Amino acid sequence: MKAYQITEWGAPLEEREIPVPEPQGSEILINVTASGVCHSDVHIGDGYFDLGGGNRLDMAERGLSLPFTMGHEVVGEVAAMGPDASGVAVGDRRIVYPWIGCGQCAVCRRGDQLLCLTPRTIGVRVHGGFAEYCLVPDAKYLLALDGVPETHAATCACSGVTAISALKKVGKLADDESLMLIGADGVGLAALGMAKSVTGGRLIVADVDSAKRDAAMAAGADAVLDNGDATAVAAAQDLTGGGPIAAIDFVGAPATSGFALQAVAKGGHLVSVGLYGDALPISLALMPLKMLRISGSYVGTLAEMNELMGLVRGSKLTPVPMTERPLAEAPQALQDLKGGRVLGRQVLTNS
Repeated sequence: MKAYQITEWGAPLEEREIPVPEPQGSEILINVTASGVCHSDVHIGDGYFDLGGGNRLDMAERGLSLPFTMGHEVVGEVAAMGPDASGVAVGDRRIVYPWIGCGQCAVCRRGDQLLCLTPRTIGVRVHGGFAEYCLVPDAKYLLALDGVPETHAATCACSGVTAISALKKVGKLADDESLMLIGADGVGLAALGMAKSVTGGRLIVADVDSAKRDAAMAAGADAVLDNGDATAVAAAQDLTGGGPIAAIDFVGAPATSGFALQAVAKGGHLVSVGLYGDALPISLALMPLKMLRISGSYVGTLAEMNELMGLVRGSKLTPVPMTERPLAEAPQALQDLKGGRVLGRQVLTNS
């Protein structure tokens, strides 16, 4: 089968011909028909996440060996099943939930697979969907499409579940309370599309790119602002009557999180999602004086994925702008994302 793999950290993906994997035990072989391209793929392809201060989370040191096939937003058709597999049938079309733990440790046994120290994340730790086929360890990680278009369904596995998990950490807002979403890329727009159903309140979107601000207004934002402007903090506080009660940073850069902490109201909550990197100096005195909270939010649970699909099937969210590209364009798709040339999401198709 064809697979588009990292063969050298930081280099373009390489097309390679590799054997089709054979499912063992409870494994399911998926014939991949759609696979989303995520900002995390940029960092994984580079071989590290920037922790700031010259420190890195190095993928090779974490045990990822090359060549490696990325792709963690996968939709496809069941092609074959291991001898112990059940719950699906050959020919079924399914979404893959990729955020899978080892299944054996204490946190996995109590259902907190996102806290597992030895995860088996598809497309991040084990080979993923930038290929014609990929393996899933068990049918319980496969969700029915139920009429959801494949390209939209694929992005639910990361962009969508990341958005709903971050929104749920904010909780329900009153009609006169505001939530600020920072970054109108794929995940930010996904969050905007479901925020009225999940949190309520007034929705303010901040982005330095005017085209992305326009996309946010078209997707239902109550107001937008340019967080790169020198007056952005004052503008956010004017728009919200003293500052938003919460902000979700889908960029994760010092400038965006720093802006959020200045702009939120007293008692405000910053949910940090983006993985741009670097580090942020925080005033320790300001934390208690302003009674601030900061939470990290990473992807989402299988239960949140099922909750998300309920919203999608009920047409209770606004879809993100989508660009379909053939699987063969995986190398260029990743380069376009890295270069900031993408509005919304890209999905690789192999039909």
